[in-house]
Amino acid sequence: MNLKSMTLPELTAVIKELRQPAFRGKQVYSWLHKGVRSYDEMTNLPKGLRDTLAERYPICPPEVARKQVSQKDGTIKYLWRLSDGNCVETVLMRYHYGNTVCISTEVGCRMGCAFCASTLGGLVRRLEPFEMLDQVLFTQVDSGLPVSRIVLMGIGEPLDNFDNVMRFLELVNSPDGMNISMRHISLSTCGLVPKIDELAKRKLQLTLSVSLHAPNDEIRNQIMPVNRAYPSEELLAACRRYYEATSRRISFEYAMIDGVNDSEADARELLRRMKGLPAHFNLIPLNYVEESPLKPSSREAVARFQKILEDGGIPATVRRTLGGDIEASCGQLRRKYAKETT
Repeated sequence: MNLKSMTLPELTAVIKELRQPAFRGKQVYSWLHKGVRSYDEMTNLPKGLRDTLAERYPICPPEVARKQVSQKDGTIKYLWRLSDGNCVETVLMRYHYGNTVCISTEVGCRMGCAFCASTLGGLVRRLEPFEMLDQVLFTQVDSGLPVSRIVLMGIGEPLDNFDNVMRFLELVNSPDGMNISMRHISLSTCGLVPKIDELAKRKLQLTLSVSLHAPNDEIRNQIMPVNRAYPSEELLAACRRYYEATSRRISFEYAMIDGVNDSEADARELLRRMKGLPAHFNLIPLNYVEESPLKPSSREAVARFQKILEDGGIPATVRRTLGGDIEASCGQLRRKYAKETT
């Protein structure tokens, strides 16, 4: 295991096995969680220990394959090249309340959602905990901007990589590491019901975001294959169990797709089905994907949809579009880079 995927007690045990005092474990842990690229940067460690660690436990930092900065809003998109040559995307978004980083949890995705570029080409592999942590650390280091919030909404389905994601959350929440509060972390899922139930048992105080994108099974089956395994009624039942277990209101993501899921009737059906479930809706203007025939809804359609939900008692906001001039939506830059380099 990469040292950066270890908890402090696990790393300290490694240090003790090397016949070093336990306090060295905390020193190494602290350095790794500052985003060092080499053990040589750990200047308060003996050279012999640094050499041993470098030989046995390579740090494997990611390299910037491409970096794009929006001239409109300052959003920064990174394409990171991992140690095995695969690439993942990370987006740094700047808000008045602080900086949010959106990270990837897998190389590719096997969920097959019709509107998403991340899933084109399928799943290559799942990311290790340190590879998720590195996206946060090195985005902060490279940009020079402190990160206070994290969104697991980049390439991949976080709950399809459950154990590694849970380990990442433990690491990034550690008081001896980045110490980012769970309340400042959002995790997005397309609806893996058993994993939602498993997450509920942990009672983490993060925000669960459910990619719903349709008012019924007929529409959802067309655009989200996962619905055939876990129909929307099962998904909403799991969301109710999650709320009962955690008392955390769920955020529902809803991509507005012209002529598919954006009618007034669709909005009213949503209202009926959400009755009794504390929720908030994020209405997302669909991002253009070259390989997809789907188009974004008009501003007028989005506004009508939002009003119907709010008049029915469900808070709904239209997500502000960031980084539109730098292909900031998931999967676009990775696919473009792959085409250019093959």
